[in-house]
Amino acid sequence: MLGRMRTSRTTSVIFDLDGTLVDSEPNYYEAARQVLARYGLPDFTWEQHARFIGIGTRETLEILDRQHTLTGPIEEMLAAKNAAYLELARASTEVFPEMRKFVERLHAEGVRMAVASGSSRSAIDAILAGTGLDSFMELVVSAEEVEHGKPEPDVFLEAARRLGAAPADCVILEDAPPGAAAAHAAGMRCIAVPYLPQRADDPAFATAGLLFPGGQGEFSAERAYDWMTASA
Repeated sequence: MLGRMRTSRTTSVIFDLDGTLVDSEPNYYEAARQVLARYGLPDFTWEQHARFIGIGTRETLEILDRQHTLTGPIEEMLAAKNAAYLELARASTEVFPEMRKFVERLHAEGVRMAVASGSSRSAIDAILAGTGLDSFMELVVSAEEVEHGKPEPDVFLEAARRLGAAPADCVILEDAPPGAAAAHAAGMRCIAVPYLPQRADDPAFATAGLLFPGGQGEFSAERAYDWMTASA
């Protein structure tokens, strides 16, 4: 049984979405593969996609455009990828079971929660509604709403601002090095759950207060809650 949070100050929890709360990366890869094949980059591989996990869709397309000279405008490709992704996401998106348990426990304790993601607002809303996680989250911030995406801290700082929480009172849940770097830059505590365990030794994860190097297979709602209680 998880103990009730004992803290002298209010803790708010901000979740990354893709790869942290839900296993959306297969859908993102398939959407990217379909769209990039139409815009001059056939045979886009999972290994190529994995290098961009944790980076926003727009930033990813901009980098790929510089590397491969894609054949369409960024806005057009962005819209096409978001449309393809939404179709896939609505059909099937899985919540990591232990993450759902963690969210439900925090909700039962009255902890305020938000999502801050590099995905589009439409994609975030569709996934949260489809998985039922929307009923637990007080607010959502997309990287579309801030000047800089991760690894810059903008999206986390904006979530904290809307929650009315000081950065030091926020805990971030992240799966990717750019997100862990953004949490550190924001002055927030971080629980890191690498989507790709082979990247657990990335220097950005060394800044996390709690690291589950084995990824979702190792993540424990009880251990994460106990760490939050102790570090508050």
